[in-house]
Amino acid sequence: MPYRRSLPSSPPHAGHRSSRVGRAAACAGVLAASAAMILSAGALNPAAAASVRPDAATADFLARVQPQGKDRVTAAVLDLDGTSGKPVVYGDDVHYDTASIVKVDILAVALLQAQDAGHGLTAKERAQAEVMIEHSDNAAANALWRRIGLAPGLEAANKRLGLTSTKGGPGGKWGLTRTTSSDQIRLLRAVFGTGSAGSSALDEASQTYIRTLMARIAGEQAWGVSAAAGSGWALKNGWLQRNTTSLWDVNSVGRITSGGHHYLVAVLSDGSPTMKDGVSLVERAARTAVTKAAAR
Repeated sequence: MPYRRSLPSSPPHAGHRSSRVGRAAACAGVLAASAAMILSAGALNPAAAASVRPDAATADFLARVQPQGKDRVTAAVLDLDGTSGKPVVYGDDVHYDTASIVKVDILAVALLQAQDAGHGLTAKERAQAEVMIEHSDNAAANALWRRIGLAPGLEAANKRLGLTSTKGGPGGKWGLTRTTSSDQIRLLRAVFGTGSAGSSALDEASQTYIRTLMARIAGEQAWGVSAAAGSGWALKNGWLQRNTTSLWDVNSVGRITSGGHHYLVAVLSDGSPTMKDGVSLVERAARTAVTKAAAR
């Protein structure tokens, strides 16, 4: 699915105004240089996946998705119309860099803190939130990251949102926050809910605001878990070329509708040689995981 790239005037941190997949390779050099400049102060090495024999479902998932070389991928799916209430995880549920998917978490925390203070976001903060989610704007993310109190603020609020395995990035490096696919499902549940009253620390207005922005993602960024959607979707993507390896982290999280069911889907990956390869891997993983979850 080709896409067009429009580079921003400021260098990217862990994601920026994206473009469709077809021209991603042509812009990889520019992105690599910018990412290396911003992350040159230091970066976390990806955690090695535990050497665990996969179950049959995971083995079949990996065979169908066929990650190559150093690629890693994990997908988690929760059928909101199912009866179990538990997500299905395909692949090792290990930590990955978030890149720009953390922007959903940043906004959720900002809204939760505003709720605690008894008021909504300011007009300036709402403007920042909108470009941060809809266009993956990094300057806005920087401002809101500072507003929530950096990693300590994120982690404190995440405990209330139900997350258990997400660690905020060091200093201003929000894109190096580490998370798991199952923890991203927990975040999505806090945003999209499951129909049970009081199931999220976020109030209805906060949930609706995040959902609305995720459904208005700029057209050139409408890739990722939307590849598994039959009709509606709301999502946030993240992408980052690591300066230590020159390999790509590419992630996508959101809510989709397929076959009459509503699913929360989180696909995390790293080790792709190009962004285009990473996007293709994430979309294959999303389609495969949702198909397998629907057949359960």
